[in-house]
Amino acid sequence: MSGGTPGGGGYMRLRHSQGYASGGEDLEDDACSRLQPFSPPSPRARSWTEIIENALWIASALFIIYFGDRHSNLIYLLWHDDRIKRLPLYLGMVGVGLNIVIFIYTSMVAWRVRRFDEKWESLSISALPIVTLLGLLSFCLLCFALWPIWSFLTLPLLFTLFMACMVVFPHIIIGTFRQQNDSFRID
Repeated sequence: MSGGTPGGGGYMRLRHSQGYASGGEDLEDDACSRLQPFSPPSPRARSWTEIIENALWIASALFIIYFGDRHSNLIYLLWHDDRIKRLPLYLGMVGVGLNIVIFIYTSMVAWRVRRFDEKWESLSISALPIVTLLGLLSFCLLCFALWPIWSFLTLPLLFTLFMACMVVFPHIIIGTFRQQNDSFRID
């Protein structure tokens, strides 16, 4: 390397002040001082297998909801069937609702945080055990409540409904997020 101070057997370049600006010859040092043009994030291209998998999850969930127990659909069963244990069903649904609220809250707060490395450090990591425990508890309660209707098929039924929700949930836009402006950062 040319021009620098000796250190550790070779020459190394030192920056002596925070306000220095290079002439463009060193892209690493000049990257923070240039304005970044606005470009919306481009969606990543999905493979055919991923599209087919997602379509199969959604089609399976629609099949479960529409056909229910072959006599009536799932919505009618949840409202009117006497075989369902009501208290575990309601507690499981409350757990699912709380999980959705926690997901939405952490997503909204993460969009407000300025730096990328600070987004998930404290908020999501602290919410992760609560979400996991609440999800497992809700799954067990729903299995217990719906077991008299579908017996051992309750497990794949609930898993299929869960996977269909995971496929559909990222495509639901709750609100317009403001674009982050990082032009005044001094990293």
